[in-house]
Amino acid sequence: MSRLGKYLLFIASLFRNREKFRVYLNLIFEESLLIGVDSVFIVSIVSTFIGAVTCLQTAANLVSPFVPKYIVSLIVRDMTILELAPTITCVVLSGKVGSNIAGSLGTMRVTEQIDALEVMGINSASYLVLPKLVAAIITFPMLVTLSAFLSIYGGYLAGTLTGAVTPEEYAAGLRYGFVPFNITMALIKAVVFAYLIATISSFQGYYTNGGALEVGKASTIAVTNSCIAVLVADYLLAQLLISG
Repeated sequence: MSRLGKYLLFIASLFRNREKFRVYLNLIFEESLLIGVDSVFIVSIVSTFIGAVTCLQTAANLVSPFVPKYIVSLIVRDMTILELAPTITCVVLSGKVGSNIAGSLGTMRVTEQIDALEVMGINSASYLVLPKLVAAIITFPMLVTLSAFLSIYGGYLAGTLTGAVTPEEYAAGLRYGFVPFNITMALIKAVVFAYLIATISSFQGYYTNGGALEVGKASTIAVTNSCIAVLVADYLLAQLLISG
């Protein structure tokens, strides 16, 4: 409980004694490049192959002659939008982005750069962490949207190239019974996951004590805690949004 209280106080400190807006604007652009643009490649690779594998495995298990082939792409579509794109993408990002955030802040802590900011009267938590949080909330939904598109397209390529489903059947399944709220649910998940990953990783790195070894440990703990938080939040959001 003391750890949770310290985390909540850390979040509250982000919004006290803030710098001017234009200072944060420049920092947000820089962090968006580091968090968003630098993650496009890994997100693209993972999403494309996940969609391809999902399509092939679904087609291989739908052997009944009474099940139409377009069900394959329908399953790929709903699994991708509801679960694979937001959750798997953010689990991957918790390893890449979370470890980077914790490592950079931990290094600044052990090299006394954060202490130097405090001496100059700057709220170091707000100056260093708030731009990362805002950048994550902006870029994560974009990455999840890209992931959903590439997963569905990867399923299309795998299904049509192997002959498991025709292009017409795949397109028909994508259009059949589509629920627009599923996209809203995926974007809500992306925003919540972005908040959890950015704040948990920043908290872990900001309060690092020791030397280089402790920075590595902080990065590992940040990734572990972020993954657990994403999975727990995924269940709670699914229960909340579906029941709603």
